[in-house]
Amino acid sequence: MANAEAAMVSNKQIIFPDYVSGFPKESDFNITTSTIDLKLPEGSTSVLVKNLYLSCDPYMRICMGKPDPLSSSLVPPYTTGVPIVGLGVSKVIDSGHPDYKKGDLLWGLVGWEEYSVITLTLHSHFKIHHTDVPLSYYTGLLGMPGMTAYAGFYEICSPKKGETVFVSAASGAVGQLVGQFAKLMGCYVVGSAGSKEKTKFGFDDAFNYKEEKDISAALRRCFPEGIDIYFENVGGKMLDAVLINMKLHGRVAVCGMISQYNLENPEGVHNLPTILYKRIQIQGFGVCDFYHKYSKFLDFVLPYIREGKITYVEDIAEGLESGPPALLGLFEGKNVGKQLFVVARE
Repeated sequence: MANAEAAMVSNKQIIFPDYVSGFPKESDFNITTSTIDLKLPEGSTSVLVKNLYLSCDPYMRICMGKPDPLSSSLVPPYTTGVPIVGLGVSKVIDSGHPDYKKGDLLWGLVGWEEYSVITLTLHSHFKIHHTDVPLSYYTGLLGMPGMTAYAGFYEICSPKKGETVFVSAASGAVGQLVGQFAKLMGCYVVGSAGSKEKTKFGFDDAFNYKEEKDISAALRRCFPEGIDIYFENVGGKMLDAVLINMKLHGRVAVCGMISQYNLENPEGVHNLPTILYKRIQIQGFGVCDFYHKYSKFLDFVLPYIREGKITYVEDIAEGLESGPPALLGLFEGKNVGKQLFVVARE
């Protein structure tokens, strides 16, 4: 009984109290403290982890919406009254699973809390074997966003050397990587972002969409002969402007539409006939469809990181309490680079 009590510790958590419509606010999150036993029950096949770094990602806004039986979202809605679930980097404290032992590091789905008990399913979590790079990279460059950029660009867009590539939200967790992958391919790359500071990511050209009166004109200026590949992160007016600037047989990888997530009535797209006239291929994708290629992705990207040929900008907030404002900042364009927050460094 004394040992059991000694294993109990406090566990600060960020609770999701109720579904949200419109722009979420900090009051839409509750911070509470519970207790957790640092020893798993006998016979458990779960894994108990201490969370180190937690990720803020645009898809999480979709999970905050009220469940809609007609929705075909890639991600399920959150359960109310329990901690928010997101991607994170964690250290194993106790394990009943044969693939993990105390001290192992992993990344995958965990609660927004200091400690989580996780149940492993196919591709829900990945053991971290390479620790010569920052652990925080596994929330971004070496985690879901990196795999998203890799799958969307190489698998969906089938790029060729010399092609023209446009990336929206070019300073974000995914966009900054797509641009670098395209440069490595020998493509001409232009990015758009919401400030001058955010357009400095080594692209051939970039523009601040907030300073452009006419997005279509800005795209014509950057791509006088048109766009071969568009990596779509924004949607709405940006997608509309891109469509009429695409080349014949252009390809669009639809990764996200962050401009639409907080709108109760999403904006329409008016230039859809262009898809027919220019024989444009538009394909949406979910990174979960490509996780079986994760080891191939690591083999590809790790040498570039070690050689300094790929860099990654992170926007790191401190402390569990910083999670809600950091997440909300994504939808106001406050982040520069991959947004995450530190719960513990060890």
